[in-house]
Amino acid sequence: MNATPGSRPVGALLLCRAEPAAVRPPAQLLREELLLAPAGIDWSVLVPEGKPWLHGGEPVERVVTGWATALAVSAAAWPVLALWWDGDRAGFILAAGFRRSVGYTWLADGTPVGEDEAMRTFAARLALDPVLDVQALEPLTEPDRDADAHTRLIGLTAVLARVGLELPTGLTPGDSADRLRSVALAQGAEEVEWSGWRDAVRAELDAVEGGRLGPYLVGPRARLLCAAQLGAGLPVLAWGLARRSGGWTTAGALLVADGMLGLAYDRLRGLPTRE
Repeated sequence: MNATPGSRPVGALLLCRAEPAAVRPPAQLLREELLLAPAGIDWSVLVPEGKPWLHGGEPVERVVTGWATALAVSAAAWPVLALWWDGDRAGFILAAGFRRSVGYTWLADGTPVGEDEAMRTFAARLALDPVLDVQALEPLTEPDRDADAHTRLIGLTAVLARVGLELPTGLTPGDSADRLRSVALAQGAEEVEWSGWRDAVRAELDAVEGGRLGPYLVGPRARLLCAAQLGAGLPVLAWGLARRSGGWTTAGALLVADGMLGLAYDRLRGLPTRE
């Protein structure tokens, strides 16, 4: 797998620790062309088209960091792991709720350039076994002349198989965006279609209402969560617009929209607000 850096494809996968039914509504709010498929027990995978980094000139790492952050904060109940790769590097970003995202990077030849602490935080946030799974992750942070960056990503997904991850057959980190999409479609992945803000948000509320956060969607705790989304989204949106970053602009817009529409949840449902 030791291709020259310039010949390496650019791509990404978003792994969500939730069933497709829960992932679909917040994924719609990204307003991107995505494919959604189950990826094991309580896991789903989102396959992006790749235009933001292929035609927009923005680094793939920055784009998917924005997407993962937006999905994780919007969902609140499950983490999002973004795997990314380009001609020079590959790595992952793990986003979980409002906590600071954690990531790790390898150079194209597989040289680790991340911090060991980041890998341990990664394991803790995904509730991996603190002994066996962490030991399985350790080789990914050590030099290995026979493992390039893409091999490292495949090794990472192999460790996650211990907690139920099972990518669709043929969906391999390191492939081009076009190949990933064709493989996903052949495996029956569904297209995530934008249906307008009102329908998308209603669908998201329906999905969350039936989950663990259902009891917290009304009253002061709901308003506190929505206020936090607004407070986080506005500076992210401003930062993304100032730097013309599509990924972070999308993340900020999604957080702001989620916060504003969440505050209107009682009205949408026709329920009175209760303290």
